[in-house]
Amino acid sequence: MLNRSLIKTMGLMAALIPAISFAASPVGVWKTIDDNSGQAKSLVTITDQNGVFSGTVTRIIDPTKRDSICTKCENERKSQKIEGMTILWGMKKDGKKYDDGKIIDPESGKIYSANMKLQDEGQKLEVRGYIGFSLIGRSQVWERAE
Repeated sequence: MLNRSLIKTMGLMAALIPAISFAASPVGVWKTIDDNSGQAKSLVTITDQNGVFSGTVTRIIDPTKRDSICTKCENERKSQKIEGMTILWGMKKDGKKYDDGKIIDPESGKIYSANMKLQDEGQKLEVRGYIGFSLIGRSQVWERAE
């Protein structure tokens, strides 16, 4: 028979396991940071569907820009509202990083190859878009919003 102390410890461990696994995953809500101002620009929600990660703009912070559309985008994103748009897709876990994805810059309409990597115990996410080789590209660090 288990004593009360052991039962409490097991209950605490069971409660912490989801939090630990959540921090080790990019799944959740992230604040994107504007390169020029350093201010939060939008909230992107990253989801995992059978090991493939994607990110959708769930909120544009500036209320005057919430109805912005992607005028320079092509295909199904052409003239789509940016708020609600999937901007990151196809990411798969590869060791400590996530790779083989694509990311779109809604301001330019350009689609780039992408990878991402968790930092600071899962509180930051380095997202890198590039053409050809990962060395030729640009990174942003997103902050966990949850």
